[in-house]
Amino acid sequence: TFTVTTAGSADVEYMIVAGGGGGGEWAGGGGGAGGYRVATDLSVVAQEYTITVGAGGAGSGAGYPASSTPTSGADSSIAGSGLTTITSTGGGFGGGQAPVFDGDDGGSGGGANNHYGSAAGSGNTPSTDPSQGNDGGLGRNAVPYLGAGGGGAGAVGQTVTSEMSTAGTAGAGGVGVSNDILVTGSGVYYAGGGGGGEVLGTGGAGGNGGGGAGGTNVIGEDGDDGFGGGGGAAGATTTSSNTQKGGGDGGNGIVVIRYKFQ
Repeated sequence: TFTVTTAGSADVEYMIVAGGGGGGEWAGGGGGAGGYRVATDLSVVAQEYTITVGAGGAGSGAGYPASSTPTSGADSSIAGSGLTTITSTGGGFGGGQAPVFDGDDGGSGGGANNHYGSAAGSGNTPSTDPSQGNDGGLGRNAVPYLGAGGGGAGAVGQTVTSEMSTAGTAGAGGVGVSNDILVTGSGVYYAGGGGGGEVLGTGGAGGNGGGGAGGTNVIGEDGDDGFGGGGGAAGATTTSSNTQKGGGDGGNGIVVIRYKFQ
């Protein structure tokens, strides 16, 4: 919580990125990116602001069945005197294979696992205008077993196509959105989705904007803190041994308020 006192008027802009969702396991889905919201004017210059920065969700535990299921990211928000609280929704966790569960809804949705009939998480939930993010992708239940990418602020998570299945590459996380609110002209991206995991293939790339890569016979990568990236899903060494690795954690979010004094 902080207070700002000015002698004149000021324009205020903000960026709010929630925590990214954790990645699934055993060719699971990548975690969805934290919800992304930005505006060039808060309309009301509050006397006091209260900032909440959402933490990233936990990735799934190792093992088959998994020792724990992943969790979604936490919300980030700005509240203040005279303001309606502005909230970005945490990213949805990626789907898993053992036990089978779907990707979760969130600012961006978690990707589906490799199991037939598994659903991806929906982005932008609860619905807001403008949009906070995108849906996760869909996976494939055949050798090589491949999970889908989690949604990003700039694009849906990648669905595993027949061509990708032949090459044995899991779905990439959806890309984030470029924003220069911290460093002008830097081209920094925020809120990228996590990559899908694999069995006997290659993990999906993390989305530009802090998304963790999916595991290739290893644990999924964590999303980057301060970017709200989704965690990468885990890979596995075989379909029968108990050597499945855990999913990556989602990255913590970020909240920025910038004043332009007159």
